[in-house]
Amino acid sequence: MNIGNKIRELRKQRGITQEQLAENVGVSFQAVSKWENNIALPDITLAPVLASYFCISMDELFDFSLKEIEYEVEKIVQKAYEFRESNPCESKRILDEGLKKYPENDILLNNLLYVMNYTQKPDGTITLATKLIEKTTQDEVKYDALRFLAYAYKAKGDLKSAKAAIEQIPEIYFTKLTELAYLMSGKEKFDAAEKQKWISFENLLQMMWKLAEYYEETGETEKAVAETEKALQLIPVLGNYRFDIYTDYFNKQIKRLKAE
Repeated sequence: MNIGNKIRELRKQRGITQEQLAENVGVSFQAVSKWENNIALPDITLAPVLASYFCISMDELFDFSLKEIEYEVEKIVQKAYEFRESNPCESKRILDEGLKKYPENDILLNNLLYVMNYTQKPDGTITLATKLIEKTTQDEVKYDALRFLAYAYKAKGDLKSAKAAIEQIPEIYFTKLTELAYLMSGKEKFDAAEKQKWISFENLLQMMWKLAEYYEETGETEKAVAETEKALQLIPVLGNYRFDIYTDYFNKQIKRLKAE
């Protein structure tokens, strides 16, 4: 099967038009039409884009496999993550460069949500999150996009839309990592449990601060201080530099609360 026929078959399996495919991979409708009619071939740089978009192995397509694409995308994401907190603009630049090579890649777009500053520019976040929710086939990307959609709506003061977005996320009381920790043994058990430990610990700190916020809102300042101090005491127990940001933040909040 030649490449034009293969692209047409994949497009029809996905149930999209030539115009939709063109828009998603960043080319003109005429270009897609030429591919499918075997008048022209896609540029070789589009091979990973097409493979990523159709979410299948595309060894037939310029000998490029999905695993290679995922590996390259993961490298971009890891590099961008290094600057996410310290230099969001640099993180965004890295992701934007990655999207030039892999347009419409769900993972790159998902990571872009983290550095778009939804508090100052909520409309941009709403546009991207909505697009991801509609197009992605990956649940984790969809649910993450729904979170950011809710945050952006809240920033606009639209709590009704924020709640509607969050309510689309299913309530789950276990994770893939927790189940792997129970099921596997050896290094696989360790890796799953270690990763989930840090995720759970960070969630615990965040929820303790949310309780402190509630106490402050209801005028129970002493309880707010006590809850924040308990969270602060937990951080040295696990002793990971990742949580230094929480140490600084909680100390500032305790000082502010006591001053009030």
